[in-house]
Amino acid sequence: MKVLVTGAAGLLGREVASWLTSGGHVVVPHDRGEGDLADPHHVSSVVDGVDAVVHAAAIPDPVSAEESETFRNNVVSTYNVLEAAGRAGVARVVNVSSISALGIAWSRRDVSPVAVPVTEEHPYVGEDVYGLSKQVGETVALTASRRWGCSVVSLRFPFLGNEERLAYHLSRIHADPGVDRGGLWGWLDVRDAARAVSLALTASVRGHQVVHVTAPDTTALVPTMELVRTYHPGTVVERELGEFESVFSGRKAREVLGFEAHYGWRA
Repeated sequence: MKVLVTGAAGLLGREVASWLTSGGHVVVPHDRGEGDLADPHHVSSVVDGVDAVVHAAAIPDPVSAEESETFRNNVVSTYNVLEAAGRAGVARVVNVSSISALGIAWSRRDVSPVAVPVTEEHPYVGEDVYGLSKQVGETVALTASRRWGCSVVSLRFPFLGNEERLAYHLSRIHADPGVDRGGLWGWLDVRDAARAVSLALTASVRGHQVVHVTAPDTTALVPTMELVRTYHPGTVVERELGEFESVFSGRKAREVLGFEAHYGWRA
């Protein structure tokens, strides 16, 4: 399979490109040095001749750029990539979304999940520009799948990392679990994220699917239900979660992608 990977110089993009190449796929890497995804003519030329697209390019948070630029970049690039892929007859697109699309992670108003476990059906409750850009990007993906008949899988990832990046993230949360109140203590090793992308490229799906892909546990040393009751006391508990069980439901990732995380930090 010939796969275009946008954002190929980023943390996830590099891992995805490496994983797909080792799996025998032909990877067409693209990053901002190769051109601007805000230019639809450029995007059309890049998409030409590929079998699938992994769209991982984005400004990854609401603080790295001006808010208007974060929204413009993330939404316009997603629209151009999905539109070009649909027009070119690309059958499968993996849209790298984010748990932030729920609107909780970067909220300045300390919003809480409506209920736990948090599933893909959870409503959007946010007001930050990054979460909004990812939520709109998923609507773009849904629209493209309807318009062009392609299958699009939007993968909602939490914090991604391994080695030093993960160690630093864990150290902050272990010192004060409240620093990740918005992220709901979700995480995933970037190697597992790359494997999830690979699975999404070949999974038997139609239309547009949104899938939460997280590790099965949290980043915290504090039991999950204690975290929920301390930091999100108004959240409805639909099921008591296991000692360190993730707040995010992994059911759809298992059923749709056949995904189970391979990497953990507790051992």
